[in-house]
This record gives sequence, structure tokens and C-alpha cells, in this order.
Amino acid sequence: MDIYLAEPRGFCAGVRRAIAIVENALEQYGAPIYIRHEIVHNKHVIEDLKQKGAVFIEDILDADPKRPLIFSAHGVSQEVKDKSRELGLFTIDATCPLVEKVHRQVRKFFEQNFEIIVIGKKEHPEIVGTVGQVGESAKLHVIYSLEEAKSLEIKDTEHVGFVTQTTLSTDDTLEIIHCLKERFPKIQGLPKADICYATTNRQTAVKELVKHTPNIVILGSKNSSNSRHLQETALKAGAQNAWLADDASELDWEKINTFSSIGISAGASAPEYLVEDLLKELAKRYHNINKKYVTVVKENINFKL
Repeated sequence: MDIYLAEPRGFCAGVRRAIAIVENALEQYGAPIYIRHEIVHNKHVIEDLKQKGAVFIEDILDADPKRPLIFSAHGVSQEVKDKSRELGLFTIDATCPLVEKVHRQVRKFFEQNFEIIVIGKKEHPEIVGTVGQVGESAKLHVIYSLEEAKSLEIKDTEHVGFVTQTTLSTDDTLEIIHCLKERFPKIQGLPKADICYATTNRQTAVKELVKHTPNIVILGSKNSSNSRHLQETALKAGAQNAWLADDASELDWEKINTFSSIGISAGASAPEYLVEDLLKELAKRYHNINKKYVTVVKENINFKL
């Protein structure tokens, strides 16, 4: 069987930084460490950190005031930060620097009295945190589809800006942005779409995988936005089969047994050992493994703690 491995894949700089922050906090302060929301959206990462002493909560009132509280990589609203200070909590912010860049842009638009368009999933923690950077008085609209962009009503078309969720599909988002720019010629945004470099690179690599094989496995959790979009990217690029699986145990091996090739990638929150475990499973099942790499770019980005 021919095995095509996407490069880059797996952990991005923001995820590596967030996990390192948790591990460093556990080493420095001991267990337990409280974390508001999942630090990143991956089942295996969460279980690994729980075993080390991390306690995941959704409400900061559930945190022990005597223990550190970490904000997840997705970021939090200003209200959460203010409430944490009022409660006297010792907090550590693991927000991805690229998400924080979006937060700064939203605050800037608000200060300029702009109408703000946020492209993303309203219920996603990143969008909740982004929207929560400004008060309820903000003229803010959250949209997710091209249809919503076409029907969106803006009163002040002279002063309007947009930001996007960092983990969306680059193709779908560019369509939405193009529509907004056509409808509102004076709209402002960052020079580049806010889709993070890792999301873009992984989606590009998956498109290249499909050129080599119609069968794609994406390792990642179902609640991971960037992992789901990798699966969608594979299907839109022409893949006949595209799985999103937490690990090798979730795959349809009866169907895979009929294939002569398979492509493998992993979401930005999926650890590399999941890929290694899958490769070991493939080696057990098939005697002739021909491993090939499909590289679109070499990533060398790291964020300081």
C-alpha cells in the first residue's frame, strides 16, 4: 500500500505554546491547575493533561481561588478577564497570539465606531471570545455563510470592518470576504485574512494529498474546527473517501483493505503520536508499505511562552 503523508500536519505553534504553558504551570505550581474550556480541541491532549493534574471547567466560579487558572488557546471575553480579577484569581493566558491579533483588531474597530463583521461560528469559543472584546453597545454582526454575507444589512457602509475566525476554510472564507468587499467597497480588515498560517498550510497540503490518492484520513477530534475543515477540504478537492478520526481505532478497516493507497494528515491540535500509531497499525496489516511525503511548505514558526 502507498501511504502519502501531508507536510505540514499536526500541532501548530499556538497549540504547542498552549500545551507548554499548561505543562510548565503544572511543573511550577503542582496539581491541580484549572483550565477554562479545553486548552485545545483534541480528545487525546485533554486526557493526557487530565492525567497530569489539569482540571477543565467552563465556569470560572468552579475554579479553586487558591490555584492557577489558565485561559485556553481560543481566547476569552473581556468579561471573563474582568470577573477573574474581581474574584482575585491568579490567571495565565494561553490565548494563541494569532487569535489575540484578531482581538486587537476588533477593539480597534470598536474605538473607531465601526460596524464590525465577524466571520465565524457564533457558538465557537474563539468567536465568543472575539465578540466579547467589545461591549453590548458595539455594532457587531456574526456571519458564517455566503448567503448571510449577501443578505447582511449594514447601516454605516462608510465605516465597516471585518475579522475572521482563525480556523475556518480558506476557500469558503475568501468567497465571503469577496462578497463583502463587493457590497461594501470601503470595508476594512487586516491585510491578510485572519485564517492562521497553520490552517492555510494544512488545507493546502490536503489538497495536494488528493492529487495522489482519493482516500484521505484526517486525525483529529470532531469538535476541532480546523480538523473538520480538513475533512471538508479533502472532499471538495475530489476525495472519494475522507475520514475524521480521533485515532486508528475509529477507522473503517474493512473498507481500507480494498484500497491500494491512502493519504494521512492531522489537525492543528492533534499530536504527532497519533500519526505514528496509525502508521504502526498500517504496518501490521500490510506487508508492503511504501511511505511518501507530500510537502507544500516547511513550518518553522514558534511563539514565545
